[in-house]
Amino acid sequence: MLSFDNISKSFGSQTLFDGASFKINRGERIGLVGRNGHGKTTLFKIISGDQRPDDGAISRPKNYRIGHVRQHMDFTEKTVLKECMTGLPEAEKEMSWKAEKILSGLGFSPRDMDRSPHEFSGGFQVRMNLAKAIVSDPDILLLDEPTNYLDITSIRWTIRFLRAWPREVMLITHDRSFMDQIATHIVGIHRAKMRKIQGDTGKYYARLAEDEEVYENTRVNDEKRRKEIELFITRFRAKARLAGMVQSRVKSLNKMEKKSKLETVKNLEFKFLEKPFNGKQMGAVAGLSFSYDSQTPLFSDLNFAIGARDRIGVIGPNGKGKTTLIKLLAGTLDPFEGTVAFHRVVKTGIFEQTNIQRLVDSRTVEEEILYSEAEVDRRLARDICGAMMFSGDAALKKIEVLSGGEKSRVMLGKLLVAPANLLLLDEPTNHLDMESCDSLLGAIDHFDGSVIMVTHNEMFLNALATRLIVFQNNKASVFEGTYSEFLEKNGWDETDDPKKQHGPSSGAAQNSEENNGPEKTDKTEQTNKPEKTNKKAMRRLRSEIIAEKSKTLKPIQNRLDAIEREIEKKEDRLNELNEIIIQAYSENQGGKTGALSKEIHDCQTSIDGLYDDLETVSDALEEKQTLFDRRLDALD
Repeated sequence: MLSFDNISKSFGSQTLFDGASFKINRGERIGLVGRNGHGKTTLFKIISGDQRPDDGAISRPKNYRIGHVRQHMDFTEKTVLKECMTGLPEAEKEMSWKAEKILSGLGFSPRDMDRSPHEFSGGFQVRMNLAKAIVSDPDILLLDEPTNYLDITSIRWTIRFLRAWPREVMLITHDRSFMDQIATHIVGIHRAKMRKIQGDTGKYYARLAEDEEVYENTRVNDEKRRKEIELFITRFRAKARLAGMVQSRVKSLNKMEKKSKLETVKNLEFKFLEKPFNGKQMGAVAGLSFSYDSQTPLFSDLNFAIGARDRIGVIGPNGKGKTTLIKLLAGTLDPFEGTVAFHRVVKTGIFEQTNIQRLVDSRTVEEEILYSEAEVDRRLARDICGAMMFSGDAALKKIEVLSGGEKSRVMLGKLLVAPANLLLLDEPTNHLDMESCDSLLGAIDHFDGSVIMVTHNEMFLNALATRLIVFQNNKASVFEGTYSEFLEKNGWDETDDPKKQHGPSSGAAQNSEENNGPEKTDKTEQTNKPEKTNKKAMRRLRSEIIAEKSKTLKPIQNRLDAIEREIEKKEDRLNELNEIIIQAYSENQGGKTGALSKEIHDCQTSIDGLYDDLETVSDALEEKQTLFDRRLDALD
């Protein structure tokens, strides 16, 4: 278990989080969410000890071990086995059998263990990173964007592995569906604060939106109440009989916390420029084959047509030809056999994974956009920078200082400067945060042209794809249907994963259970159940007190409002009578003055009585309000 107590961290003028407190309980799988640059990876570094918080502390049990699976692949040894052994504790550095057991559980054969780590696909390299962490026998696994280098079959394997992991997990990923299938709880970093909820990302973001709406409504109501108190003080400050009540209002006003209006959180908001296309078919691929060595084809005899407003998902394991197909369609590679033909008015917009490496480090964001097309002027470049969340001075940032997510946004910005009717997108969600992925999905959905997209993000495939090009079993084929229909009819052949049926239990998780005992998860459920029941009872009690408070205070407030209205009415009448009697004196109408004097006296007496009632009722309201506030505070 980890306990975070009022931790804060800043870099220069930027505060990442301030006074953050939450706990990670035994067996919980935590999804960490927040925008790029808001402190997710920094929090991981603080947990692992690579950095220290400015304030606060993290408490952990004695000998609590942390396994950190980082974004970047960094292999230094010549064989897979030697690489895995680098994760062993100092006292166990020569216990190669432990590393062999873990690697076997993660799908590596005895022959694989003697191969170089660099010979393997991204999916198996992530497994190597997992193995290095697991051999240290960690109590918690920290995973930072583990899906960036994974294909769909590897992502599905990783989901099974992490769901079977018997200890704690903390996960950063831009893939919402991946996180939702793993996480039992979400911790979000938002406006330099952290909050933890039980449930998935949908529940977290719904709760966040609800809380911000409540905050804003409360702020507006507080501001209205503040103005009412200020008006009351102004009206009654000169009245000696109400000096105590006026002073009470002054004290209340001083105690009121002035809530600042929430700053608008910027989202990636854009749409692709569209070049009109009035035909039914944009292009066709016929008999397409490609090989890098002129002997073994990567794929062969691929045939498909590209219709207007098609949404074609290109899917399959890594290294099978998906990116190559995008390059063939873009014209940056020539086919080995076959043809790629487009209608003469087709204009393509291209996003390739490798294009990020072509950004010029010495240029600014604005310059990269400006130089991407001859027709782009500085004003348009600035507008696109703003749409990509590089407004103001942020547009003058050098490419060399940008994060991976920021560079991806620059590449998307470059894609926006020229109208297109066919988008070729190769893994466009890599390095984007969840909010930016949502914006990209919306922009693709609203694009009036056609889209051919390589992605391993199953949420995108389910939301967008109407046809599929599937790379599987060393061939490429067209599936006429949605992704859900593909899963239902065909599904994934995961025979390339020799241990897929066993997952972590064949080695990795078995090793964990031997150390922890299989009863750990059951204890977690038993520990959490009373806590959940207690929270439910507290919420019910809070609701009952709030209902009682409303029922009690409402009639008192209504009485107070009625007295104030009556005072205003009597004072208006008093002013009117004073004007009438002055006029009567000036016109020598002595017969009227006597009756008017009596009416003025009665009106003044009535007002004085109302002031007394106002003070009494106001005090009663404040007394009751304080009583209920104390009862609610006691629950916290």
